[in-house]
Amino acid sequence: MAMQAQEIEDLIRAGFPDAKITITDLAGDGNHWAAEVIDESFRGKNRVQQQRAVYASLKGAMDGNAGALHALALTTKVPE
Repeated sequence: MAMQAQEIEDLIRAGFPDAKITITDLAGDGNHWAAEVIDESFRGKNRVQQQRAVYASLKGAMDGNAGALHALALTTKVPE
């Protein structure tokens, strides 16, 4: 079952309540998504640490064949 953009945003928002989050359906199929997450909590963390934090907020939605989220291209940034 594919995930909806709002479901992805809600999961990320639970972990990053003040973030600016943009979700984009890359293929129009509900299975291939891009997310941009801009949050102050990323300051001082490297890109891998930032992305691991976001993936952790997805609570298993990307766990292999059992996950509802097939693909997510993730961009993380600190606010300017």
